[in-house]
Amino acid sequence: MKDHRLYKWKAINKNGSLEEGISLETQTHLVYENIIQSGLQPVSVKLYRSMTQSYRQKEYLINFTRQLATLLQAGLPLVNSLQLLAKDMNIPIWRCILQNISQEVSRGEPFSDAIRHYPKIFSKLYCELVAIGELTGHLDHSFFLLAQQQEQQKQLQKKVAKALRYPFLVCIVTLFVSLIMLILVLPEFAKIYASFDATLPWFTRALLFLSNKLINYGLYIASILILLGIVYCQILRKKMNWQQREQAFLFRLPFFSKLIRGHCLTQIFRTLAITQLAGLSLASGLKVSELSSNNLFYQKAVNKIYEKIKQGLTFSDALSQQNELSSYRLFPVLCQQFIRVGEESGSLDILLEKLATWYQKHTQELAENFTQMIEPILMLVVGVIVGILIIAMYLPVFQLSHVIK
Repeated sequence: MKDHRLYKWKAINKNGSLEEGISLETQTHLVYENIIQSGLQPVSVKLYRSMTQSYRQKEYLINFTRQLATLLQAGLPLVNSLQLLAKDMNIPIWRCILQNISQEVSRGEPFSDAIRHYPKIFSKLYCELVAIGELTGHLDHSFFLLAQQQEQQKQLQKKVAKALRYPFLVCIVTLFVSLIMLILVLPEFAKIYASFDATLPWFTRALLFLSNKLINYGLYIASILILLGIVYCQILRKKMNWQQREQAFLFRLPFFSKLIRGHCLTQIFRTLAITQLAGLSLASGLKVSELSSNNLFYQKAVNKIYEKIKQGLTFSDALSQQNELSSYRLFPVLCQQFIRVGEESGSLDILLEKLATWYQKHTQELAENFTQMIEPILMLVVGVIVGILIIAMYLPVFQLSHVIK
């Protein structure tokens, strides 16, 4: 399915006046068709903006879901609620999306089918829960469940991203400071020392050699690194094999693997708990969980569990077999024990929710502890690097007394 784009158009109405507007479509000719069907004579249609990642941010979807649930609970009809939210929306693309959905719903199309036209905004889980809400007549309850799930997922993602972002930023700042000292500061000290016609210490000469190479070939090195970065982001990172290698490497890192496992398990069990509460079967919930996960190893594992359940195995037995076959222990023993108890007691949805909550809290604690643990190590590394550069610059000063004599 092609991505939607925002178009600006100008057209002449029956009175001969010029009208302007915006439309969200996948192709230009569809915008022309809509303008003509509206009884207008199109003058121009221009691409205004593509649906970039900034328009897919969770904040807009969470706010929309929460507000729509509140309006429906207050007794306002669905079409009126969508039109009201569209008028208050200050993001052009989102305003067009809500207007298009409200028009399709007013023509008799189910809301769950209308939002399926925008798969990059409304996930499989979102569409399935909305469809369940339409069938049961509790659409507002489905929206409250979705808003709660999205808020919890966003909170966890922020914690994990913050923990991983901090050491990266410190390393970037350290590298920048080191380059400044090597390219700008150290050569000035070298000019001062050259006037004394003295042999510099080997340590200083080594850093001066590195400094000269950076000055002479720095632009070429930077160009190569930027090119490699573009190739990595635009080509390699999109390939399935490369993504699998990256994720396998992260699974081997002691602390990062725990963060990744905690995040994935939280997402999977939260999705399963919500689908169970909404009335979906366990197999359908697993299929939705597979599509909602971004980790290839967990996607494959959930798919294999789904196949085992379709063959008649219980959820706990399928988990146990999956752990035996996988080289990575994706589902700890705690998961199997909780799920077995849930199956035997008939309260699987409750225990799935408890598992999701436990892993969310555990992952958040790991992220906070990681930041506190890595901070002194990073400060030590920064101090060592800056100290080496300062020693290299001032070490020749101790030999100046011999030169002056």
